[in-house]
Amino acid sequence: MELRQIEHFLAVAEEMSFSRATERAHVVQSALSSSIAKLERELGVRLFDRARQQIRLTAAGERFRVHAYEIVRATRAAAESVVEFHGTLSGTVDFGSLISYGPLDVAGALGEFHRAHPFVRLRLRLSQAGASAYLSALVEGSLDLALVSMPNRFPPQLDLRLLFEEPMVFVCRTDHPLAGRARVDLAELAEEELVGFPPEFGLRRLMDDAFHTAGARAHTRYEVPAGYAAIAELVANGLGTAFMPPSEARRFPALRQIDLADPVLWRVYLASPPASQMTPATTRLADTLLDAAARARKG
Repeated sequence: MELRQIEHFLAVAEEMSFSRATERAHVVQSALSSSIAKLERELGVRLFDRARQQIRLTAAGERFRVHAYEIVRATRAAAESVVEFHGTLSGTVDFGSLISYGPLDVAGALGEFHRAHPFVRLRLRLSQAGASAYLSALVEGSLDLALVSMPNRFPPQLDLRLLFEEPMVFVCRTDHPLAGRARVDLAELAEEELVGFPPEFGLRRLMDDAFHTAGARAHTRYEVPAGYAAIAELVANGLGTAFMPPSEARRFPALRQIDLADPVLWRVYLASPPASQMTPATTRLADTLLDAAARARKG
């Protein structure tokens, strides 16, 4: 069994597609299929169920994946542990991002990190399944670092550090009946037709929970699995109203933003394994993001 075979297996297991896995692994599909088939012969079990239209992991494949992540993580840690002897930081960092960064300049921080450490490969991931998917991936080792919003649990084996918090605001057109108000209660917005994110997104759950606490129910008529620019465009064209953090709402001066009488705070955390389990490259990227968050708070 070779390390490359394990990496090929994990690429297919994460993508659940041989064609997408070939792009990720940078090999042709015939070579990838051959590598997986050889691994299955050596292990004496089927790792993937190919009988259906969409491939799935078998029970043996699910169990093997847990140990495969441990092997890859240990190999990377061993290689990066000697980085101080050649003076150049290298390796790979798998980073889970969010659809909105709030006041945090994530792109700027990643650019700063890349310029300082050009031999470190950054692999970015954007999950549509919310923070819980990132937390599970961090625990199993398929992610090194992630931004999480509204985590529904705080696994004890992970470190979660608060990067920032922002109060949400109500956003509407200037001709909306509430546009002249300085602040508004959530209960007054119970009949609004909202434009927002799908239920899996942390920002959506944040507002749904806030409405529930206020004794009301949010009516999200339009679900947009994209950024705030798409939501703002729908609001500007009269399809509804929305909630945004002020750092996003300021990008759309044609719309009116109104404070909520009872603040609803959006919190974003940096999630990672304990420092003792992080590679030097991951530690350095975490420090860069924490520094960027500190600068944003001062700003």
